[in-house]
Amino acid sequence: MPNLVLVRHGESQWNLENRFTGWVDVPLSPKGEQEARQAGEKLKSYTFDKAYTSVLKRANDTLKIILKASGQSGIPTEYDKALNERHYGALQGLNKADIGKQYGEEQLKIWRRSYDIPPPKEKTELNPDGISESLKDTAARTLPYFEKKILPDVLAGKNIIIAAHGNSLRSIVMKLDSLTKEQVLELNIPTGVPLLYVYDGKGEIVEHRYL
Repeated sequence: MPNLVLVRHGESQWNLENRFTGWVDVPLSPKGEQEARQAGEKLKSYTFDKAYTSVLKRANDTLKIILKASGQSGIPTEYDKALNERHYGALQGLNKADIGKQYGEEQLKIWRRSYDIPPPKEKTELNPDGISESLKDTAARTLPYFEKKILPDVLAGKNIIIAAHGNSLRSIVMKLDSLTKEQVLELNIPTGVPLLYVYDGKGEIVEHRYL
């Protein structure tokens, strides 16, 4: 039975600093590196045929550390921005607590956790293109990629690992677990903890759990 493992990258330096990260390419914190090593230890008994990850360093480095710790460095890996984190627009780089004080906690919650309301799109140094994404927007790029590229590998019997981000993975889990848009807003995927999905020969999920 093929396995699909989802891993949110380990704690990044901006996770540690409570800043909106989005597409800004920040590194893992020392704790994040340790979380990735621990994930790799948990995955030593699993064998992967292929890996998928975003184009952002924190996810790439998490994957490399996991594969090294689990003794599987060198497996085929595909990188694609479809698996990138949600783009937080003009909020990228800003401290979440400061935004809450400036705009109110309710507005902060809307920008962080609503399904279809994106953050402000103003152009900034960290958002030169003036774009931003809601979770709905993120799912609109992540899910087609998952369904076209990744799921066929799983259904063909391959064992797959995805190292990505909180919101791109929430989009995938929303589909796999048949969550409503209300339910997915309450979904929190921890950093550096492998989430295993086991498929049967008919392509149905028969088990899913955190390792």
